[in-house]
Amino acid sequence: MQLALIRLLFVIVVAVTCYVIAPFRLSPIEDAGVGALVGLAIVLCEWQLRRVSLKRLIGSAIGSFLGICGAYLFSLVIRSSVPPGNTQSFLQILVMLLMAYVGLIVGANKGDLLNLAALGGIFGGEKQSKKSYKILDTSVIIDGRIADIAETGFLDGIIVTPQFVLRELQLVADSADSLKRNRGRRGLDILQRLQKIATLQIQIVENDFPAVREVDLKLIELAKVYEGKIITNDFNLNKVAQLQGVEVLNINELANSLKPIVLPGETMRVFILKEGKEYNQGVAYLDDGTMVVVDNARKMIGKTIDVSVTSVLQTTAGKMIFGKWDERNSFSRVSVPVSTAQVPVPVVAAPPAVAIPGPAVEKPGPQ
Repeated sequence: MQLALIRLLFVIVVAVTCYVIAPFRLSPIEDAGVGALVGLAIVLCEWQLRRVSLKRLIGSAIGSFLGICGAYLFSLVIRSSVPPGNTQSFLQILVMLLMAYVGLIVGANKGDLLNLAALGGIFGGEKQSKKSYKILDTSVIIDGRIADIAETGFLDGIIVTPQFVLRELQLVADSADSLKRNRGRRGLDILQRLQKIATLQIQIVENDFPAVREVDLKLIELAKVYEGKIITNDFNLNKVAQLQGVEVLNINELANSLKPIVLPGETMRVFILKEGKEYNQGVAYLDDGTMVVVDNARKMIGKTIDVSVTSVLQTTAGKMIFGKWDERNSFSRVSVPVSTAQVPVPVVAAPPAVAIPGPAVEKPGPQ
């Protein structure tokens, strides 16, 4: 609100100045109108420059300065080679604008190569601190895996927890639903675990955006202000933030990247838990939660079998493994121990059959 008043006051000052001085040689009212338009153009440029990074601003300033210096050297050549007149003035102005514009564009594009940390002072410290900001989403706090990641040392820097996220957690913890209440209390416990980690600095900020109602959009606006990254496992927030140019650290993507790689043709042992959607399919799950869809395994529900991997599907929601259970190979492996178990039965039964007629012949002999 204060910035809007300052911008409005600036436009009024420019309009009044043009009304008094009359720089455009028009009527006072027309001069004031042109001055107001100039003030609005300046405010619009200032609004656009707020979205530009500090590196690009410094690169643009350096490029413009070098371009103007080069234009001055070119103007000396034009002054000595072109006769005085309108043509000479036009060429000098054109060269100055061209060199300044080229320097501005090239400097802005090459500004990202600047190392502001090497300059020290406010430039290096400010940019370095902004890079380390990581903003927590409500879903990732309730999920709890963020604390395990932080305890392993893979997460450092300043962890920002907005006040509106804490309010949302408190509302969930005070819910009448026992499931939601437990989830909210779990999120508060996760924040306490994060505060006890020595390598992290938990910072609770009061920044709020009353014009924005949704918490996800507030997180995106806060990330733009702090030039930080959002830590979340919300798929929709991930996509919206990327569309608006905000970097996101997705816990689900990290978990998917750490899952073991399975190649087609490999054999794996799984427990068929339930029936699949398609005909004669069975569904199993690995220890990391990966779904395994097995063909011809419907009748093996509740049993552990060996399946051959046919394909692996990687989606944004996770990884799915498709396999096939070969009934013939399974039966051939099972038939071997069964046949060996039955062989001794006739062998054991044969000696009694031979021994019975023996004594029957020998008994009449002694009589």
